[in-house]
Amino acid sequence: MSKRTLALLAAIGATTIYGINHTLAKGVMPTYVTPFGFIFLRVVGATILFWGISFFGPKEKIEKKDWGRLVLAAILGMVINMLSFFKGLELSTPINSSVLVTISPIFVVALSAFFLRERITINKGLGIVLGFIGAVSLVLFGAELRQDAPNIPLGNLLFIVNATAYGSYLVVAKKLVEKYHPFTLMKWLFTIALLINFPITFSSFLEIEWNTMPLWAYGVVAFVVICTTFMTYLFNIFAMTELKASTIGAFIYVQPIFGIVFALLTGKDSLTIVKIGATILVLVGVYLASKKVRPRA
Repeated sequence: MSKRTLALLAAIGATTIYGINHTLAKGVMPTYVTPFGFIFLRVVGATILFWGISFFGPKEKIEKKDWGRLVLAAILGMVINMLSFFKGLELSTPINSSVLVTISPIFVVALSAFFLRERITINKGLGIVLGFIGAVSLVLFGAELRQDAPNIPLGNLLFIVNATAYGSYLVVAKKLVEKYHPFTLMKWLFTIALLINFPITFSSFLEIEWNTMPLWAYGVVAFVVICTTFMTYLFNIFAMTELKASTIGAFIYVQPIFGIVFALLTGKDSLTIVKIGATILVLVGVYLASKKVRPRA
């Protein structure tokens, strides 16, 4: 099996795990584990796992000039991204999170235009506008009366922060991925993230009452730490070594399908006209914004 095929399978695997995670993680918050308590577990668990597998990779030293980019990537991808997503998931719904996280490619296009002076075509501009309208529609009009979703507009807004941070992380990390082995990169990114997240999340971790948690909740925590954190970040970083960013970005279109279907099958969420309309706008927007422009003959 070629490395490209493995990279495609890794991208599909990461997308599938993310889609399921929206519903599973929501099921234990905040009754058993608070959002920030979850982040502490995720970062500590992933740091230990990545240091463990790093011994099977090459021995590399991070060059002094790359530490600034490494710290920025960790802040975007493992601090702001994680904290805003899990807090948003506590306040909002699995379907909203499944839809709004897909706007990352739109922010990548916008950031590339602003910082890298890349040209925005009519299609890309229309995509950004449609995606923005879809996202704002969920924030302003997606509110429902649900006991497990106390502040849907704020939660949806945090999902947009999450998508922005993750899109920025992909842009910042790309050069590092081209230079260092995935094991080296991940162990240091999560070590930095652990140092930054520790004072923010440790008190929430101490509030977890492990003796009152049912067995299924332990299973969800293990899934989030091992699959949603360790495996997805490893899968994505490996995929980035073999595939173009635009190819990896295309897989994000599938995430809402997995997320919505799983949420509906488990009875943890329901579809509304606003959600359906916003989903269509966001997905069409993302498609147009990230569609590759064919050179003229």
